[in-house]
Order: sequence, then structure tokens, then C-alpha cells
Amino acid sequence: MLRDHFHPPLSEQRFWHAFHNAWATHIADDLTQRLPPGWFASPNVQFGIEIDVATFEEAIASADAERALNAEDTWTPRQPTMTVEYPITTDIVQVDVYSSDGGPMLVGAIELVSPSNKDREEHRDAFVSKCDAYLREGIGLVVVDIVTNRSADLHQDLLERVAPESNLRETSRIYAAAYRAAVHKDIASLDIWHEPLSIGGILPKMPLYLRGGPLVPVDLEATYELTCRGQRIVG
Repeated sequence: MLRDHFHPPLSEQRFWHAFHNAWATHIADDLTQRLPPGWFASPNVQFGIEIDVATFEEAIASADAERALNAEDTWTPRQPTMTVEYPITTDIVQVDVYSSDGGPMLVGAIELVSPSNKDREEHRDAFVSKCDAYLREGIGLVVVDIVTNRSADLHQDLLERVAPESNLRETSRIYAAAYRAAVHKDIASLDIWHEPLSIGGILPKMPLYLRGGPLVPVDLEATYELTCRGQRIVG
């Protein structure tokens, strides 16, 4: 049963980001058990990365090291010819699935939406751009949005990006969605599964189609309840 992690009373009892972190880990563990040999899932969680101008300076360890540097070894580039705004996805809560044949290769991704992904236009655009890039590479994708304190619909934004002339409308405040890039009758297509969610409702099982590999079910309800039990969330 889906709880509201972004409003009282639960938001005052547990940190949503800690829950998302734990949920991503349980999803990854569950997928790894389902995957055939040579495939594995790994959680990837990053919060609160804010970059304005990043400067890195390495201190010189000693006077001897400083003397060892001469004019030929040091080079400073001229000022950039252009600086433009380039928003990046600052909050990342995802499960990546890899095929290890010939070295780990990303074949599937599960994105757990955070409030930051939905709060500003540039953040929403960065999230949608990342999802679009996955799909254009044939990477299987599942997006899960249980964020109730933001009203943006990233699924609808993604549909408008990948199919602007289709007039597809599947708006829902919270939802789970799965996407598969495929070829049907020699036509490149995008298969879409969209499941509206509701507080108090049961989370669905979603299809994750791995690039060059099998279909893997993502059992959101089982992993969600396992996470709730682990964090002692009741009711």
C-alpha cells in the first residue's frame, strides 16, 4: 500500500531521501536475483549536487616539488569563448542494469523521481533529456513518481519530447511508467506502459525490457513493502 512520504504525518517521521535510497537498493537486489548470469543491477543514488563554478586546486606538497615545475610544464588555457547555462540532473535515484559481457554495459534503468526533478523547469528538462537519451540508445526504462508535493508530470513532458505530434495525454500526479524502444513492421517505435498511482493503492509490477536481453518484471509493491518494513513504517 503506497504511503504519502511527502506530507505529514509520515514526512515528519522519516526522511523521504533515506526511503528512496533504501528502496533503490531493494529493487536492485530483487532484479539481480531475477537476472540470468552475466547481468546485474546496481543502485545509483546522488542527492543535492549543486555546481556553479567548480574550481579544483592541488596544493604543492613541498618546495622541492615547486622547483621541479618549470615554465614548460605549466599551461593555462585562455578564457572560454562562451559560457551558457546547462542544467544537469542534480538528484539521481536510479537502479542501473548492466550486461557484463565484454565489460559492464548499461542495458536498463529505473528512475525514482525526486522532488528536485519536478520543482523547476530546468530540472524537469534535464530529467526528461536524460530519459530521452536512454530511449534513443535502446536502453529499457522505468520511471516511478510517488512525489506528492510537486504537481509536474515528467511522463507527459517526456511524451511531448519524443512524440510531439502524437497528442498523447496520460496525465497523472503520481504514476509508474515503462518504455521500450522497438521496431514494429520496420518502423522504429516506442512502446509505453503507464499506470496511475494513488495513496493507499497497490503498486504495480512494471516491465523492464533490457537492451539486447530479456524482459525483467520490476515488482514495485514487494520491494516497496520490504523497504517499509526495514524502516519500520507502519500504517
